[in-house]
Amino acid sequence: MAPSSKNLQLTKVAGAGEDSGDLEDVRLLDSYEDGDSFNKIEEGMRKVQVRVTGMTCAACSNSVESALNSVNGVVRASVALLQNRADVAFDPNLVKDEDIKNAIEDAGFEAEILPEPGTFGTKPHGSLVGQFTIGGMTCAACVNSVEGILRDLPGVKRAVVALATSLGEVEYDPTVISKDDIVNAIEDAGFEGSLVQSSEQDKIILGVAGIYTEMDVQILEGILSHLKGVRQFRFDKMTREVDVLFDPEVVSSRSLVDGIEAGSNGQFKLNVKSPYARMTSKDVEEASNMLRLFTTSLFLSIPVFLIRVVCPHIPRVYSLLLWRCGPFQMGDWLKWVLVSLVQFVVGKRFYIAAARALRNGSTNMDVLVALGTSASYFYSVCALLYGAVTGFWSPTYFETSAMLITFVLLGKYLECLAKGKTSDAIKKLVELAPATAVLLTKDKGGKCIEEREIDALLIQPGDTLKVLPGTKVPADGVVGWGSSYVNESMVTGESVPVLKEVDSSVIGGTINLHGALHIQATKVGGDAVLSQIISLVETAQMSKAPIQKFADFVASIFVPTVVGLALLTLLGWYIGGVLGSYPKQWLPEHGNYFVFALMFSISVVVIACPCALGLATPTAVMVATGVGANNGVLIKGGDALERAQKIKYVIFDKTGTLTQGKATVTTAKVFTGMDRGEFLRLVASAEASSEHPLAKAIMDYARHFHFFDEPSATKDAQNNNKETNSGWLFDVSEFSALPGQGVQCFLSGKCVLVGNRKLMTESGIAIPTHVEDFLVELEESAKTGVLVAYDYNLIGVLGVADPLKREAAVVVEGLGKMNVRTVMVTGDNWRTARAVAREVGIQDVMAEVMPAGKADVVRSFQKNGSVVAMVGDGINDSPALAAADVGMAIGAGTDIAIEAADYVLMRNNLEDVITAIDLSRKTFARIRLNYVFAMAYNVVAIPIAAGVFFPSLGIMLPPWAAGACMALSSVSVVCSSLLLRRYKKPRLTTILEITVE
Repeated sequence: MAPSSKNLQLTKVAGAGEDSGDLEDVRLLDSYEDGDSFNKIEEGMRKVQVRVTGMTCAACSNSVESALNSVNGVVRASVALLQNRADVAFDPNLVKDEDIKNAIEDAGFEAEILPEPGTFGTKPHGSLVGQFTIGGMTCAACVNSVEGILRDLPGVKRAVVALATSLGEVEYDPTVISKDDIVNAIEDAGFEGSLVQSSEQDKIILGVAGIYTEMDVQILEGILSHLKGVRQFRFDKMTREVDVLFDPEVVSSRSLVDGIEAGSNGQFKLNVKSPYARMTSKDVEEASNMLRLFTTSLFLSIPVFLIRVVCPHIPRVYSLLLWRCGPFQMGDWLKWVLVSLVQFVVGKRFYIAAARALRNGSTNMDVLVALGTSASYFYSVCALLYGAVTGFWSPTYFETSAMLITFVLLGKYLECLAKGKTSDAIKKLVELAPATAVLLTKDKGGKCIEEREIDALLIQPGDTLKVLPGTKVPADGVVGWGSSYVNESMVTGESVPVLKEVDSSVIGGTINLHGALHIQATKVGGDAVLSQIISLVETAQMSKAPIQKFADFVASIFVPTVVGLALLTLLGWYIGGVLGSYPKQWLPEHGNYFVFALMFSISVVVIACPCALGLATPTAVMVATGVGANNGVLIKGGDALERAQKIKYVIFDKTGTLTQGKATVTTAKVFTGMDRGEFLRLVASAEASSEHPLAKAIMDYARHFHFFDEPSATKDAQNNNKETNSGWLFDVSEFSALPGQGVQCFLSGKCVLVGNRKLMTESGIAIPTHVEDFLVELEESAKTGVLVAYDYNLIGVLGVADPLKREAAVVVEGLGKMNVRTVMVTGDNWRTARAVAREVGIQDVMAEVMPAGKADVVRSFQKNGSVVAMVGDGINDSPALAAADVGMAIGAGTDIAIEAADYVLMRNNLEDVITAIDLSRKTFARIRLNYVFAMAYNVVAIPIAAGVFFPSLGIMLPPWAAGACMALSSVSVVCSSLLLRRYKKPRLTTILEITVE
């Protein structure tokens, strides 16, 4: 299987809130770790993102990638042409950020190390070294005492205390222990303690309003110099932005902003600059720069074109142009000056880019443009000088050079605009996050004493935020007060508003519709769901589809091949003319064989377009990942897209995937004289310590029976297990969960067993015929039978049902129409599995499969080379998701667990499986079309430019027209990819060929 980004993990975080009713109460998107073939870096390695300016085609990106990989200490480097970005993983002991930047600049490109998006307010990871002042120490015994206390603290790896300086240096894990815990431990030992500084550093970029003079700059710098925790800062007078490097263990980003504003007595107003917004502004800046160059070139080229084409038909103007001024006519002087400005001022970028490409032993489109325009320009200059010396005046072709550069710049500008459109999905996701939030300050009694508006990027975990009706939720959190309906469609794709009450979780960027809410922020910055989705989409857009390797190979040999063809064209037409192979009437007026051959040769050089090939795949992948995100389908890379369009088998997990994942007890039958209430109390006592979904269903049923569904009692029972256990459950001992079988415990010295047939059989408990018949009846009606034994006697059976999702049968039929075979795999018994499969229309069933065995099932279908997809919802599906060619994790918004998947289906809807496959098929159909167009363009255009059809059809393409064709070819490929933005989810009625009257 090809290397993929399928190990990109969205893993569970301890303490995630439960979502009652779901089988797997695990938060997805809580913690995000890059784990694809690039992003999964070894321990001790570091990863940075670098903005690379100056890349024009695939050859440029290959050149940068090679330069980075040649640096000693760089583990991996991946360069994305469209995003003008490089991801570099390296050993920080061997390589520094500056070395990465220098390597790119030595390759002839501009580089800028990017700050990590969403780092503000995030919790630091890894070990930190903190310096603490320790007051009150008088002797070595005090030192030993403090050192001993510090070393015994959980999470502290090293502690050294110096009596002379009253300082202690502590290396600690901030995920286990905080700086405040260390200070408290010092104070509990009878000493005074405070943090001086830590090894952690964070960066924040602030826009500053209120600076008008040099004195204001000095005031700002003075304030920053005196703020505790500020390590370094730099103020940019042009952008009015200040970059601040600070110690987050000493000062928070919000305290930093508040300190600056307070220190200036309100003169300065600060706002946090989002890294995403800064990157977008760079893209806009590039497009505007290209527009400026194009308009300048056009302004200078139009007079040249008029002098050549229009002025000869205006006698008075033409007579002025023929007026001799020195060795040349006035018209020649004007053309020479104007075109020189275009060639060497406007066109300087082509020479610079071509020079750095050649210096690094590679070639790109800039080499072709520089070669073609230089040939035309320098021939014209030589023709002028030759005429001045000999009196024999050959025609000049200055306008060819000028028009060529103008058309190429027009193409580049249109390409910038079109490429900008491909990343619209990222921009829309970034825009979902509100700019500001209303922070509530509470006193010790919990009463709100103040509310103020703060920058949303300054929100910290634990903050209480007010969300008014009609506004966006500013951060991920939990509702502490109020109730309202929230529109989560922009994140999950689910159009129906979701009711949010106290203790409900909310997602940042969603819209509060009706009532006011007070929420407590739980996840901010890079930990937030929205930030993780953006990171996931960005990672997908950075990855290369395997089909891209073909374009990279062609790009590496394209330019040398074209230059070779141009030389052959030049020699062919020139030698053919000298030998009399074609009539002199074909030559232009006052022309010669060399000029005639040169024009064909220049046309070949400039019409060839390597850019169209290089853009064919990445533009389509960018648009597709964006479209998928808008439809609640998160795709983790081009390789995942490429494999998904070849899917032959889709394997579904049963519980929570085909079924609703909300198990309920439908039957409780007692086979002894035990009271029904006592029977349920006994079973609930045994299952109270189990985390299994069926255990929760049994607990809910027993609790309902015991409390007669009294709301207050039920709620208390759910929220306070200790109180619940002492209130109505028996005290059990020696509890143990037996995977794949059930649970075992002891009550008053007697064994209680709750589980399946296997548990009873292995425990030596016989199952009577009438009980077996009852079990078979349950299983044939798609229910799971749970057997209960007390003191090694079978006393009863519970029937548990998990209703099918309403769309399951239709989706299975739809996949069949798409020539995809469906398979169901489950740990449940064969009768229940077959009953469920029969209901949804699945023919292939694998039952009684343990979690680890699901991966073996996947591999069995892969043996004949088939591409297999696995659709699952829980952590127990992780081995199978990882083993599958395409893993699809399905769930409701954030409440799904993913270990290893290529696709994240945000909604708990099986229709998105069809959407994922359909989108991948349409994307690769578009990529193939792009390649066909790019290849066909070059195959057809180069022979026309070389004059192959001139003898028979009289078709000759002037160099400026060839330049226009080249410019428009890459634009047309990008526009072709942009058509994917019109993608609509397939209608099941269309797939199933259902006619709706």
